[in-house]
Amino acid sequence: MSADLPILAPAMPEIILALGTMVLLMFGVFKGKDSFKSTTRLTILLLLIAGVFMVTQNDGSRQLTFGNMFVSDSFAIFTKSLVLIASIASLFLATQYFKDKENERFEFPILIVTATLGMMLMISANNLMSLYMGLELQSLSLYVLAAFNRDSTKSSEAGLKYFVLGALSSGMLLYGISLIYGFSGTTDFDILSSNIQALDSMNMGLVVGLVFLMAGLAFKISAVPFHMWTPDVYEGAPTPVTAFFAAAPKIAAIALFTRVMASAFPDMMSEWKQVVIFMSIGSMLVGAFFALVQTNVKRLMAFSSIGHVGYALIGIAAGTQLGIEGLLVYLTVYMTMTLGTFGVILTMRRGGECVENISDLSGLSQNNLPMAIALSIFMFSLAGIPMLAGFFGKWYIFKAAIAADLVTLAIIGVVTSVISAYYYLRIVKVMFFDARSESFDKQKSKGLTAVIFGAAIINSPLSYFVMIAPLVVVAGWASKSLVF
Repeated sequence: MSADLPILAPAMPEIILALGTMVLLMFGVFKGKDSFKSTTRLTILLLLIAGVFMVTQNDGSRQLTFGNMFVSDSFAIFTKSLVLIASIASLFLATQYFKDKENERFEFPILIVTATLGMMLMISANNLMSLYMGLELQSLSLYVLAAFNRDSTKSSEAGLKYFVLGALSSGMLLYGISLIYGFSGTTDFDILSSNIQALDSMNMGLVVGLVFLMAGLAFKISAVPFHMWTPDVYEGAPTPVTAFFAAAPKIAAIALFTRVMASAFPDMMSEWKQVVIFMSIGSMLVGAFFALVQTNVKRLMAFSSIGHVGYALIGIAAGTQLGIEGLLVYLTVYMTMTLGTFGVILTMRRGGECVENISDLSGLSQNNLPMAIALSIFMFSLAGIPMLAGFFGKWYIFKAAIAADLVTLAIIGVVTSVISAYYYLRIVKVMFFDARSESFDKQKSKGLTAVIFGAAIINSPLSYFVMIAPLVVVAGWASKSLVF
């Protein structure tokens, strides 16, 4: 009997989060309305405990449990660490925002934990069933978070749009899973890969199923042509929620996309590689050109995130270990740039009200020079200016593309980077050269300030020595788990 019990150690971080979520939920219910601050602190502690346990108790070797539906390896440890860091940073960003909005409800940090739990299950999925369960746990939490400001029409609209389109994408994903199961006879990634390898000729039913599966996953990472929800949801959702959306779920979904392609369908690379290249080019072009006409900084960041998904997909399209290594470096850098930028957006308040237009940043250098310098670093890094972290992220992605003979894709990436530099540098111009406008409210949150300036240091010209050099080594270690 005991031999049939699953080994719990590989999934212990997820078990800690699941049990901790139930305890926090009861804590919040019994403590009542005043439990937001204490619940948030306990949530951060819970995420830290799960992260420390994951890093210290796993050596990165491949471990399977729960009937081979759950896998723990170096790739999972690396990407889960990014998700946990992004979730903790998002909680620091949110505390003062909801206090000022008088919307301090203890459900917010708990929803962050449940979404994080779903992301971690996604990253460790080794079966199409566990993939779907993790994805839906994350998605259901995100739908509620998008509409968390119940008194705001824009927030409610964002949540409804996200839910309707998310349900559509989940249906496409599930249909793809059913086709793959019907034509292969399994949902296990390892067995699926072996069955495909044994085929004399490619089964068209499997190809169609894979297309639907990729369409559902493309929605989750907001890749073209499944990006239509992103600008409206980013603009309408509460700004800390938008910051969370742009960082943690994006990392988890791209990690899941990578694992599915590398573990379950390596022998169908010729089929899915063309689709990934198309999504990459489309995302880079849409992100570059549509952001040019934006006046709302959150919508601009939405199109920016679409463009950056295009760059990340280059690493998957390369189909090599070097491509995965470049992808992991890029995701880490992207996370720090995005969280720092949204941290600055959260400081854009006048008279207690949030302002979101790019023109509202005019003369920021005269009113708050440190904040203007920090945002300039993020903009330069997002644009890929040399010696900043964003440059090194793109460097490793393009390097992998060239090594995989995807020279045209790398050239398109460089061209769209040059185009995108225009709207990033426009923000710097507004801050330093436009006429001075009314100053923003004084920032009260130490956690928010720490996130902004910590991210600024990481993305500064010191980035190579502070983060990039050791990051490349760790990313190389993590990428060895997945072999196309």
